[in-house]
Amino acid sequence: MNSTLKPVPWKLHLAVLAVAIAFPFVFPSNFMVNFGVLALFYAFIGQSWNIAGGFAGQLSFGHVAFFGVGAYASTILQIRFGFSPWVGLPAAAIAGALVGGIIAVLSFRAGLKGSYFALITLAFAEVLRIIANSVDITGGGLGMLIPMKPGAANFQFAERTGFYFLILALAAGSVALAEWLRRSRFGAQLAAIRENEDSAKALGINVFNEKVKVMLLSGAIGGMGGCFFAQYFLYIDPLIVFGTDKSVEMLLVSMIGGAGTVYGPLVGAVLLALVSDGTRALTQIQGLSLALYGALLVVIIAYLPNGLIDLFGRWRKPARGKR
Repeated sequence: MNSTLKPVPWKLHLAVLAVAIAFPFVFPSNFMVNFGVLALFYAFIGQSWNIAGGFAGQLSFGHVAFFGVGAYASTILQIRFGFSPWVGLPAAAIAGALVGGIIAVLSFRAGLKGSYFALITLAFAEVLRIIANSVDITGGGLGMLIPMKPGAANFQFAERTGFYFLILALAAGSVALAEWLRRSRFGAQLAAIRENEDSAKALGINVFNEKVKVMLLSGAIGGMGGCFFAQYFLYIDPLIVFGTDKSVEMLLVSMIGGAGTVYGPLVGAVLLALVSDGTRALTQIQGLSLALYGALLVVIIAYLPNGLIDLFGRWRKPARGKR
């Protein structure tokens, strides 16, 4: 993990934000705007995993549990009870945080960590998938179709740029949260827990409380990601929103970009979107993009264990030496 990186300069934050804002105006085609939406979406849900797995060392294979609960919470409120889909966004965050807190309390009270914690999160995600597939309120295996009612008030925008700027705002908020963790006492405590829980306890850190808090934050972000996904694609079912592929994508974008860094999920997400769209445009072979992404992960773990972000650090060091 990248435990020695300094906080990101504010000038870099502003530069990245400026580029992101200009993107849909420089590349106004629907294809490119959709590419930007998906890249920012992957970065956002990747940040959910990164906050728990990268900053706190709580590696999870079942982060899709938060994503799926958020998708269903917002959609059920909208379809079954007539609430505005905008109400679904904070509701999805609360639902994701609640599931994150439940998993954290049950797991950490039992002393589960490492691979045991990773497996228990995967088990929770699978249980939630089975429940969603079995009860009427979720539509069972048929899923839930959100009626198309174009208009910003209905969380449906006439142009894709509306979705782009919404997910940009969410992604920027997650980056701000990650940067705060890099600078805050809470983040320092999480880093201590990640490196050595016993040493953290010896320093007087309440390990249990801090791990529960970070799972609440992580779950809230994952839940909001599920709400955005539901409104963007207007359809969800248990296999889609509780599928392990979403957990894998969250993990991969963070690990490849740089787990425990502020912009690691964004770098990994852009690469994921490039590989996915590139392989889809060049060939019809199913699953090729995931195979390529897996191969890339193996190469990066072998040669860049701190992720692609580590390349920027290596480039900056020679430049400083010359000066």
